[in-house]
Amino acid sequence: MDAKNPPPMNFINVSGKSFNTIHANDFTYFEEINHVVQEEPNDAMDPETLGLLAAIGIEKGKPFAPDERMKKILTDSAAVGNATARAILFKSRMKEAFFSPNSAWCTPFVGGSYEFLKAPGVRNLDARIMMFYHGTGITPATATQIVGVGSQYAAAFVDSQGKPLDGGRTYKIHLPPNIPAKNFWSFVVYDNQTRSELQTDEQFPSIGSQKKGIVINPDTSVDVYFGPKAPVGHETNWVQTVPGKGWNTLLRLYGPLQPWFDKTWKPGEFELVQ
Repeated sequence: MDAKNPPPMNFINVSGKSFNTIHANDFTYFEEINHVVQEEPNDAMDPETLGLLAAIGIEKGKPFAPDERMKKILTDSAAVGNATARAILFKSRMKEAFFSPNSAWCTPFVGGSYEFLKAPGVRNLDARIMMFYHGTGITPATATQIVGVGSQYAAAFVDSQGKPLDGGRTYKIHLPPNIPAKNFWSFVVYDNQTRSELQTDEQFPSIGSQKKGIVINPDTSVDVYFGPKAPVGHETNWVQTVPGKGWNTLLRLYGPLQPWFDKTWKPGEFELVQ
């Protein structure tokens, strides 16, 4: 390849197209890893990781062709790894992941470190798994706490009784007055199975302060409803869910203000309506 005259880049417009961006949860996960190893230079990964991959037959420049014994081991390990990651995300036992006791709201950035370090040089593996099983990427800015700048995130997977959020039920959540977002706030609903945005009849499975017609209470608080059908009289403050599908949500605050950081303002919990 001529470094001074690289080949033209081909940009593909994927707007409006449906495609799966979720990594495999079975044996083919290892085939995905092998593809990355073959495509990328070795120094794109650390020697420790490359050594672990080599131990199961994944090495740059060599075919990945596990025998039946190894394929069974890897198939079982993918299933166990997937189940473990799901448990860490959806039913975390890390007390420090939650904003307050007895609350469903938790942070994707446990410990406040984008590197998931719980001590210098010590990785919090459960915290990293919790983030990356649900999300895709991270930057220092996403975990940095700066009043009025950037964004802050809170995730919820269960209702006020600790039960998983059910797409066939209707829930109400109360956001107390003076929501601490200088720019805007929003909820986005995700499918538990795919960890992608929930596919509904609406254009987007979300709601926020920028939505036209959203009802703000006289004291500046907001009540939002989640369910398969819009409750009568609350249509503009409703997010659709799908019966038979579990879901979770992220509350995003853009331009977060001090009451969020010092916890003098907290979102309500998901209360079952019907």
